[in-house]
This record gives sequence, structure tokens and C-alpha cells, in this order.
Amino acid sequence: MTARAGRRLLGSAKARVTLGVVAAALLAAAALASAFTKPGALPEERVPVAVAALPVKTFAFNDERRRFGALEFRGGLVLSSTFAGFGGISGFALDADGARFLAVTDAGLFLEGRLVLDGDRPVGMADVSAVAIRDDKGGPIARAGGDAESLTVARDAVFVGFEGRNEIWRYPRPPLGATGTRVDAPAIGGLGGNKGLETLVFVPSGALKGALVGIAETGAARADVLDGFIIGGPRPGTFSVRRNDAFSATDAALTPDGDVILLERHYTRSTGVKMRLRRFPLDAVKPGAVIDGEVLGTFDMGYQIDNMEGLAVTRNAAGETLLTIISDDNFNPLQRTVLLRFVLLAD
Repeated sequence: MTARAGRRLLGSAKARVTLGVVAAALLAAAALASAFTKPGALPEERVPVAVAALPVKTFAFNDERRRFGALEFRGGLVLSSTFAGFGGISGFALDADGARFLAVTDAGLFLEGRLVLDGDRPVGMADVSAVAIRDDKGGPIARAGGDAESLTVARDAVFVGFEGRNEIWRYPRPPLGATGTRVDAPAIGGLGGNKGLETLVFVPSGALKGALVGIAETGAARADVLDGFIIGGPRPGTFSVRRNDAFSATDAALTPDGDVILLERHYTRSTGVKMRLRRFPLDAVKPGAVIDGEVLGTFDMGYQIDNMEGLAVTRNAAGETLLTIISDDNFNPLQRTVLLRFVLLAD
């Protein structure tokens, strides 16, 4: 961008961001477009990981607001570690208390630990450990290729979805150090190499009890939909989610009230990355359905976001629904691992 073009941008009526935000957008665009390398060393035994945390005090740059449409910002962190395998977080789950977490990374690691909380506000990460995700023979599953992109937790099992190889693997709880079993899911085999399952949701009750609901990053055959899959359970099949404004799916989670929260991302070199949240009822998920959903919020580089790919939904002691979102830094030094927490407002 030339200095003259920059002055025109800053002087326009539509430009409401500061120079720092413009710089952040351009930096994010460069980061997502640049090459990156996943760490090659995958610990086959659990190793401790020290994680440093810097607070995110405001969600919007230079703006003290806490409420953003249907969301209220409760706090956030920028996370870092000297452990080479920390980063690339694409799937994220929390226990019911909203503190103990399990995550999967693009490099093929399980991360486990605890959010340090001040009320609902995250202030740090503690007791973090990492170990390679194993295949059915006990070796690191990443040796066969494919990124671990999605994660969901059932009462007695953990399910991990792998992009590229288009597979789902089941692990017992606790999963760290355990061998996995491949789930029979032929319907997802036709997804493209970079269009695999980005979301997995285990359904504990209702019409789809026992099923896994997965949504692909985009549509394999159509650009205007996201491909959806009901795997197992009493009503297996496929469905679609309308793809609006070129956003792609990155994660989903189920609320205690029976809604699906879908996390989405949009990226171009000129605008950087955007994050969007949509909501639709789980009851709408059925074979042959085409689902749209309600937009809860859309956020660009004027906000403290990065490549947001992990979503967990919990309920606090006051009965509020909490959304905890984390970014995948692609193991790129120009990107960040950002963790954000919001309350989904009842009104």
C-alpha cells in the first residue's frame, strides 16, 4: 500500500480503524498467505508445556465496549510457549466447569490443561501437557499425513477428525497416550484435500442420540453450501448449511439449550481474516435438510482475532452460556494463539 493510498483510506468516511488496526490486518494477511512448517518432533510420552499468557483487555481495538450484538466480552489471552509443538490449535473442548480443556493441533498432538480463571475471565493456562495422537498401532498418527482439525468429547470417548485423509478416530477417555480406532464414515471420503471436516459435534440425546454431526470447511461439489454429515446414530445421512459471503466452517459446538453454534472464517489478502458466529437448532439437522441460521456476530481485523478455529460452549454457575474461542496460528511466527471468551446473551 502506498502512502497516498493509505491517506485516502484513512480519510474515507468508511474507515473507522486506526493505523495500528490497518497494520494488523495487513500483517495477518501476510501471515496467512506465507509458508509455515509444522514441528517435526512429536513426543510419544506426555511432556509438560509451560504457557505464557498476556491479557486481551478489550475485544475491539481502542474501544472499551463489552457488548457486541448477541455477545458480551468476558476476557481473552494471547498465548505463547517455547515448546515447539504449542500452536496450530484447531479443535478445542472444555469440561463442564469451563476450566479443564482438551485440544488437538495441526501437527497431530493432544494438548491438555487448565484455564486459570478469575470468575469467568481467563487469566492464564496451567498444568498443560502434550503427547502425540496415536493410531491403532500406538504410533504417532501424523506420520500418515493429514491435519487434526476437529474434536468432540462424549461421556466415554473422544473423537478427532483429520483433514486431508478424511478420517475420524475414536479414543477412550482420557485420550492422552491411548491408541485410537478408526470410525466407519465412508460419506466423508469424497471431501477434497482442504475441504475436510472442520467440525465434529457428539449428540448425547434426542432424535440424533449417539450420532456425530460434522460440517466440512466448504462444499465438495457446490460453492454455495457447506457439506454436513450425520455419522452413526438412528438417522445417518447428509445435509447442507448455506454458505454466505464466502465464509468457511472452522468449528461447531452444542449449547445446553440444544442449539448448534457454528464458528466461521473468511480470508482474503486485502482484508485479512474475519470471524463469524452463527446459530441454528440441532432439531434442524436431519438428512436432506438445508440450514441457514442466525448470525450472532461478524468481526474483522478491527477486533482482537486471528485465524479462529476452535470453539467450546459451557454454562457457568449463573446459568449463562459461555463461548470460548481459540485461534490456529499455523505455527507461523507472524500469527498469534488468541483465546477469547464471551457470554451468549439471552436476549
